[in-house]
Order: sequence, then structure tokens, then C-alpha cells
Amino acid sequence: MMKFGCAILLFGAASMLLVSQSDAQQKRVSPHDQIYARVGGKLVSISYGRPNSKDRKIWGGLVPWGKAWRTGSDEATTLVTESAIKIGDAEVPAGAYTLYTVPMESGATKLAISKTIGKWGIPVDEKNDVARVDMKKKELDKSVDQFTMALVAEKGAPSATLTMAWEKTELSVPITAVKK
Repeated sequence: MMKFGCAILLFGAASMLLVSQSDAQQKRVSPHDQIYARVGGKLVSISYGRPNSKDRKIWGGLVPWGKAWRTGSDEATTLVTESAIKIGDAEVPAGAYTLYTVPMESGATKLAISKTIGKWGIPVDEKNDVARVDMKKKELDKSVDQFTMALVAEKGAPSATLTMAWEKTELSVPITAVKK
């Protein structure tokens, strides 16, 4: 258990160091959270901003269709993985990445995994994308006011599910350990 706690602290510290000094001067407007799970015994963590809807139209409004969105608020959403994983059908080597989303009104919303890290906002440069993967979209019965991400894994399982919920939409994609 001590080993797990140390790993979480190291990943948290690494995530915070990814923001450059000039970006650190930007002012956060939303609360932030870090989620994590063990996938195939290795730690996967995501740090992100959690904006509220504030009675705004989210999908197709604040977050426009077909355009890159930072998948949260403030600095870019950061994924850190201790070992290679598959997100959807894309293999992602161990390391730190930025996650951003390209929401689509019809067709599959894409989750982009980018090598560009430590930026404020949306660091879109497709040549630095490791991959873009399709996300499953589901309509929710109740509206979610604050953007929420979760990594859900069964203890000891070689996989997890990344979910994102906001307004009346849930997006999800599987994450699995890469077998060596």
C-alpha cells in the first residue's frame, strides 16, 4: 500500500511539473481533480479541470461540434501512464500525454492522445498526436452539471474504462494493459 501511495504522489508531482512557468501564471477558473486506476497492475492517472455548466448549452454550444476541446478547463488534461496501454484500439507507450476531444454531433467523438504536454488550453497539433480513437456516446437520464471523468477498473483486472460525463452525455473508451 505504501508503494501505491508513493506512486500516486510521484505521478501527481509529475503532472504539476508539466505546466511551464509562463502557463503557471494563467489563472485557474475551475476546480481540478486527479483520477487514477491500476491497469494490468500499473498506474494510469489523469489530471483535469472540472468546469460547471452554469446553465450554458455544452455540446454544440460552449463545446462546438467538430472542433478540438481541451477535455476539461484551464491547462490541458494530462494522462500519465506507468507502462504501455491501449486506449481503444491505439497503443500508447508509457509516459505523459495531453488528452483532448473532438466532439461530433453525429458519428464518433474522438479522443486524441498528444505528445504535446505542459500547455494551457488546447495544444492541437495533429502531427504530435499519438492517436485519435472513437469514443462510445450514451445519453444520460439526468443532467451532469460539473464535467466529470472517471477511470473504473476491477481490482487486478487488465483493463479499465475511461468515462466523461457532462450535460446529458456520457463518453467512454476502454483502456487495457499491453501484453508483453
